[in-house]
Amino acid sequence: MTSEEFSQEGNFEQHLLISTKEKQFVCDKCNKAFSLQTDLKSHLMLHMTEKQYPCEVCNKTFHLLGDLRRHFLTHTNEKPYACEICCKTFSRSGDLNRHFLIHSKEKQFACEICSKTFNLKENLNRHLLVHTKEKPFACEICCKAFSEKGNLKRHLVVHTKQKLYSCEICNKPFSRSGDIKRHLLVHTKEKPYSCDICCKAYSHLGDLKSHLLTHTKEKPYACEICNKVFPRPGRLKTHMMTHTKKKLFTCEVCNKTFSKQGIFRLHLRTHITEKPYACEICNKKFSLLAYLKTHVLTHLKEKPYTCEICNKAFSYPTDLKRHSRMHTKEKPYSCEMCSRVFAELTNLKQHLMTHTKEKPYDCKMCGKAFSQQGNLKRHLLVHTKEKPYSCNICSKAFSQPSTLNRHLKAHSKKKPYSCEMCGKAFSQPGDLRRHLLIHTKEKPYSCEMCSRAFSRLGDLKRHLLSHTNKKPYTCKMCSKVFSQPGNLKRHLLTHTKEKPYYCEMCSKAFSQQFHLKVHLRTHTKEKPYACDVCYKAFAQQHHLKTHLRMHTKEKPYACIVCHKAFAQEGHLKRHSFMHTNEKPYTCDVCGKAFSTKHHLKTHLRMHTKEKPYACDVCHKVFGHKHHLKTHLRTHTNEKPYACDVCHKAFAQEGYLKRHSFMHTNEKPYTCDVCGKAFSTKQDLNKHFLTHAKKLPSTFNKSNEAGSADS
Repeated sequence: MTSEEFSQEGNFEQHLLISTKEKQFVCDKCNKAFSLQTDLKSHLMLHMTEKQYPCEVCNKTFHLLGDLRRHFLTHTNEKPYACEICCKTFSRSGDLNRHFLIHSKEKQFACEICSKTFNLKENLNRHLLVHTKEKPFACEICCKAFSEKGNLKRHLVVHTKQKLYSCEICNKPFSRSGDIKRHLLVHTKEKPYSCDICCKAYSHLGDLKSHLLTHTKEKPYACEICNKVFPRPGRLKTHMMTHTKKKLFTCEVCNKTFSKQGIFRLHLRTHITEKPYACEICNKKFSLLAYLKTHVLTHLKEKPYTCEICNKAFSYPTDLKRHSRMHTKEKPYSCEMCSRVFAELTNLKQHLMTHTKEKPYDCKMCGKAFSQQGNLKRHLLVHTKEKPYSCNICSKAFSQPSTLNRHLKAHSKKKPYSCEMCGKAFSQPGDLRRHLLIHTKEKPYSCEMCSRAFSRLGDLKRHLLSHTNKKPYTCKMCSKVFSQPGNLKRHLLTHTKEKPYYCEMCSKAFSQQFHLKVHLRTHTKEKPYACDVCYKAFAQQHHLKTHLRMHTKEKPYACIVCHKAFAQEGHLKRHSFMHTNEKPYTCDVCGKAFSTKHHLKTHLRMHTKEKPYACDVCHKVFGHKHHLKTHLRTHTNEKPYACDVCHKAFAQEGYLKRHSFMHTNEKPYTCDVCGKAFSTKQDLNKHFLTHAKKLPSTFNKSNEAGSADS
């Protein structure tokens, strides 16, 4: 039957039981099964006897002296059993035997359900629990169940909060010996696990397993609700929470709940105020010694890690890794919900919060919550009014480093990012990305309610508020409500009269950064928005939109009273005052009232004699922009307004209107004295003089009153 020989019949019977893998002897107390009766007897002693062998290092107790000896090797790090093939050492002979199976590549244990094969029977047994969903090991404290006994042991540490093991290098405490072993690899830089396909090395076996799935593309874990597949069970669990909305982790301090342990831990740090480790150089305090050690390197200026491609040096190997991805364009971290990829794990974690809507960082002053700690820190400056970042050139202070960086580029005049299509240069990559959308006409963000598409996510978010009619932001001064915080901020400047944005060329101040940007184009003569029909260029996008309506004849804004349509919203507003006779804008000098703010501004120049618009050809100055535009046509001979009936062209829209009355015989201007009608205002004024000659005293009085008004 076998080639082995046995001296006694009983030994042969025992061998048969082992080779057939039959386990007929079962423990009454814990249902554990054994092939041999002697093994069951030895096992029963564990239930009957106390754990009389204690460990002198960690006080853990054991039933058998052999178990204590094996355990002690975890403290001494003694590994007497070595693999003859790869020289890897082990503390127990059983571990070495299991390791040998990795080299043999033989996988004799196959799963009957999915045909997956395993080196060890225990690995197959663990795998079967994936199919049966069986979790025989339950926690006595919180009743949470686990498929493996080891997982239960690891879970129990959550309740005891006991951390027996500490790192000898940085003193960081750990609750499990396995955790400290993995942690030590951070200091030793050892990476014992390498990929057979691409030779990439890892410090943890779990990381190697995760990496191997990138080659095999295997995703064995499927969601029962939506059939989405995942490479790891942990990722499936995280995904399941999107269906159940279950949040397993509750903060004992503020009762806030979280679906992920990582985000829960981040939140807990917001409650921990104790920071016992202080930097001797700058007195900055830290909650962990490891954080302090990392911080000290910023003072030492030591940068031992150098990039082989561009020779840039870094203080930490993790920083070098992140930097190298700029060259390789590698993005190893992918989102399971939307398949977006990231170069850094922290970026992926932050991105995941956009799906879970979790915001673990709370502002203690106003209760506002944030998904990132950095955003909370920036928000706190709103309350403290602190501006710690100042410009070395002009001493202007800023609340955020990013704002300072943008400001510094205004001094340097450097524009390293240029558009390949039109050659336009930008100081920031974000500005270039936004500019490229003008060429590509790409609008990736669409509204699910009305299918309107947008080139930027921010524009879509703003648009969505038009459907909800929600206006959650209220002005404390005048109770006016706004749909967006930015609109409220801009509105507040009307009360404070604050104008924080200055033009460096003419010192003109603006309340909004956008207005400053638009104003700068009057100096640079930049006109980035061009019409596809007539190629006329504009400094602002909305001016281009308005201009396009000349070609399309579109007039989307209609008067509710008389149904007259207009191409621009501003024109409709001005027209509506004809019906209401409302004049909300009053001149502080002479008290004259106007229906629009623009008309008031124009009127004020009569008092100030200001003429800010100059002709580049003959240097003639004008008080109004449209007067300059009209004047420029005397140089260019441009006549953009043509009559639809006789095709006569005019330089001004008003001339075309007056001309059109010749064809229609329309006479909109009526004399108040005799009721006679005229086609132009000029003809009415001439006619009025005939009455004035007959009534000189009345005319003179009215003339004096008119001059006083102006």
